[in-house]
Amino acid sequence: MSMKQLKKAARIILIGAPGVGKGTQSERLLARFPQLASISSGDLLRENVRRRTPLGVQAEAAMQSGNLVPDSMILDLISSELKSKGWLPPSQSSTMPSISSSASFILDGFPRTAAQASSLDKFVPVNFVVHLLTPPSVILSRIASRWVHEPSGRVYNTEFNTPKVPGKDDVTGEPLTQREDDSIETWTQRLRKFEETSRALLEHYDRRGCLWRVEGNTSDEISPKLFAEIEQRFC
Repeated sequence: MSMKQLKKAARIILIGAPGVGKGTQSERLLARFPQLASISSGDLLRENVRRRTPLGVQAEAAMQSGNLVPDSMILDLISSELKSKGWLPPSQSSTMPSISSSASFILDGFPRTAAQASSLDKFVPVNFVVHLLTPPSVILSRIASRWVHEPSGRVYNTEFNTPKVPGKDDVTGEPLTQREDDSIETWTQRLRKFEETSRALLEHYDRRGCLWRVEGNTSDEISPKLFAEIEQRFC
């Protein structure tokens, strides 16, 4: 895969239903555009808890008491990461800090709601929001075709990565099973919940004029369209 240079800062968010392949697209974007960094709110949270930073200690206390980590804390984690990369000025004055023009990244795991997006707008002007669309029926048929070898974690798919012997693991010959949370009912609920919770978030970015929709049945169908759009906008 050829690498491309970004001429303008790209601050990207990928929004898509569970099973649509956000992780795959992120990896491919990072490989193709080396200036992009990945900023994952989940990774930052785990890293800060592990390092016992003041934010990490606060976050851990919230989680241990069974609460969600508050949005304000996640925003602090993201802004401190941007500062450590030299992309945000260290002092938070009352004026809105301006983000460095060289800061190009994919933000992963945040924002998930329109309220979070509004808070984020104050210091990270996101300029490219990708809505990845794969028809729910395609996602569900992909899940229904997924089989695992539980002891090793090897995953097969009866449509495109079939085991040599149907229903058996290639290495051990042991039987394959389907994960309980891979039931069609569970996934139908997850997809429906995503539809509901993402609507206001997508509308928020649509109003800001930075939402772009891309559709495909597979990651391989979506990637070339996504690359082409980023090259047109930022290269």
